[in-house]
Amino acid sequence: MPLTDTAIRQARPREKAYTLADADGLALFIHPRGGKYWHFRYRLGGKGCRISLGTYPEVSLKDARLRRDDARQKVAAGIDPRSSPGTPPAIVTFRQVANEWDTFRTPRLTQGRKGSAAQARRYLDKDIIPLLGDMPIEAVRRTDVLKVVRAVEERGALNVAEKIRTWLHQIFRYAMVHEYVEVNPATDLDIVAAEQPPVKHNPWLRLGELGEFVRTLRAYHGSLLVRLGVELMLLTGVRTAEIRHARHDQFDLDKRLWSIPASEVKQLRKLVRLKGSEVPDYLVPLSSQAVEVIRAIQVFTRQYELLIPGRNDPAKVLSENTLNTAIKRMGYANRLTGHGIRATLSTALYEMGYPSPWIEAQISHADENKVRDAYNHALYVDQRRDMMQVWADYLDFLAATTKPFDSRSMPRYLP
Repeated sequence: MPLTDTAIRQARPREKAYTLADADGLALFIHPRGGKYWHFRYRLGGKGCRISLGTYPEVSLKDARLRRDDARQKVAAGIDPRSSPGTPPAIVTFRQVANEWDTFRTPRLTQGRKGSAAQARRYLDKDIIPLLGDMPIEAVRRTDVLKVVRAVEERGALNVAEKIRTWLHQIFRYAMVHEYVEVNPATDLDIVAAEQPPVKHNPWLRLGELGEFVRTLRAYHGSLLVRLGVELMLLTGVRTAEIRHARHDQFDLDKRLWSIPASEVKQLRKLVRLKGSEVPDYLVPLSSQAVEVIRAIQVFTRQYELLIPGRNDPAKVLSENTLNTAIKRMGYANRLTGHGIRATLSTALYEMGYPSPWIEAQISHADENKVRDAYNHALYVDQRRDMMQVWADYLDFLAATTKPFDSRSMPRYLP
């Protein structure tokens, strides 16, 4: 049945987008946000096509039918109305859809991935929207998308280019679901991506270098909270992201335990998607020294949600480079990174003779495709607490002596 003005006015947005059909290929697309868009569907050269004819009420039902009829005449003459003069331009731009996607995606990210939302927004505004923003979303072709990626690759930001490929793919998937486009022009871009340079592993310290680092760390005159954050990494083996996103409610200092939700742990996210709430928290037992560090931080930050809040906005996490920048300022550029602290700790614990399952559980390191390994992060809590106490005591010993390193002074685990 053809549409009426009354039916169009009374059409309300639903949880999901839907379409009201008129006749001869004309339809009204109702977006969940309330927007109403005229579309005309047709076939040309054996392929299904679609063109936007404007928004309602700016384009009335009568005018939409006139535009449809004009487009149908061109199709009958073998002319694609999308490329012919006089056709109203598509009004849904890439900018609109990209912003919709960003608004849709951001609140659905776990706490541990909020930084990804800010990063995506930054590169949308810097690299993607300036090139594609004003284009009708359905007019964007693979060559247009590739220009965005190539521009980023040419300045040497290959990791950023990889992320932009992913975001573009997600934006056009979103556009397809909401019927803004028929195809995704951002698929398979990895096939033509610039070759990544060899992976540079994060530098880490040998046992003979540990004492100097601990003394340097404890004498650091930069931000006290950042210094304590780096020290907490050294005492626990957690990732920089887990320090940055740590909240006060994750700590039970009486039990000397830090519980990090599995959804916020990089190594566990895939398992959480598969298994959901049955994946246990990442349990990080704490030495008495780690508890002291946390209490020292809480003196300054207890009124906030985050253990170490952002410098400019306490409601936001530290920037992802803050901890590594502090390590560089201590004189350890190209010698140590936050991730390298984890390697330093695990290597030392292996040298001390501790069992591999304890060490791998402490740093939440497992093959994400092996379910039997992926639950270890919640095991051996009492054993790991004793192990980390020995580790913390050994760091204190190294900090207190300036004698050359002697492996005979290193504690050994005896089963």
